[in-house]
Amino acid sequence: MSLILTAHGSADARSALIARSIVDCIRQLRPGLDARVAFCEHNSPNLREVLATSGHGHPVVVPLLLADAYHARVDIPALIAESGVDARQAEVLGEDDRLIHVLRQRLEQAGVSRLDPGVGVLVTAVGSSRPQANAATAMVARELTLMTRWTATTAFATGPHPTLAEASELLRERGATRLVIAPWFLAHGRITDRVATFARAQHIPMSAPLGVHRQVAETVLDRFDAATVARAVA
Repeated sequence: MSLILTAHGSADARSALIARSIVDCIRQLRPGLDARVAFCEHNSPNLREVLATSGHGHPVVVPLLLADAYHARVDIPALIAESGVDARQAEVLGEDDRLIHVLRQRLEQAGVSRLDPGVGVLVTAVGSSRPQANAATAMVARELTLMTRWTATTAFATGPHPTLAEASELLRERGATRLVIAPWFLAHGRITDRVATFARAQHIPMSAPLGVHRQVAETVLDRFDAATVARAVA
């Protein structure tokens, strides 16, 4: 059985590089597993192509996505159906505790102390037209502050409110004196570049995206294992 890690794809080369590097990390964690990378658009190989060459067995497509929104619910299922391959789609990575831990680590690596009560964190994500996806993302800000003295809220770089400016004002109203942006993204790209432009203009520091990390790869494997078990008992 093969694991096909599937990203949406981007015109920005940094995004595809992270996806490929996460697959490399998965191979190191689980030698012998047939782990591949695929994309919905912009980058190669396309998911249809990878499914067509997946050989015997029942491949598991794991979306390299944080939100259970359009790409996970429409794009990837459509490509699987078009391929004609009997593949199972796993759950998105979502608001996993391990990923929130990585997000907290990225903030600390940017010099933010867990013990600083003046810190207000703008957890910045891509917004969705699906309210349930936005509500799930909002949970990240609440979980992020555990074991810290920070305050945090969610801002959306695209789509719904609050915007970065609105969320910044909210944190200041709550008493935050030092704001920092924590991008809830797996990789840098055009959207995070726009967020970085806002950060520079407002003199707000910004931490790195989740990127390549052992716990990101472990979360992918967890989704793969869950889908494999689900197929076995179906």
